Amino acid sequence: MERGLLWLPLLFIFFWLAWQGSQEYKKVEAYRIWAEQFDTAKYDIYAVLGQKGNELTWGKPTPKGLIKLETFSLVDVKQIRLLVDEKEADTEAPPEKGRSIELEFIFSPENSVRVPFTEVPLAAQWGEHMKQELQRLQ
Repeated sequence: MERGLLWLPLLFIFFWLAWQGSQEYKKVEAYRIWAEQFDTAKYDIYAVLGQKGNELTWGKPTPKGLIKLETFSLVDVKQIRLLVDEKEADTEAPPEKGRSIELEFIFSPENSVRVPFTEVPLAAQWGEHMKQELQRLQ
């Protein structure tokens, strides 16, 4: 009886981990299907981002699919900044770590879109790519 009570919490942890894994799998599968329509795309736990031509679409992944999808054109973007811990960072020589990592697409002084990232190198790579695309358009 006592051994059974000791193993019961482990059984609950196992089922909880299996459930979490299935939820993450559903997110990744929803992203995979969504990303097929784009030229380039990225997935992480905070946001998905896809580029098709001059259009960028981003949103939040959930097990039921992608939500809060927003689309904007690179033609409307005036500036792209990499923000690490709310401070602007250089995309060519980014810091190694940060708590809050975002790419900010600025349309006007009071209008911008911030796309969150989990890793600084990934955000810097996307920032460089987007800056090249922006220069190509101008």
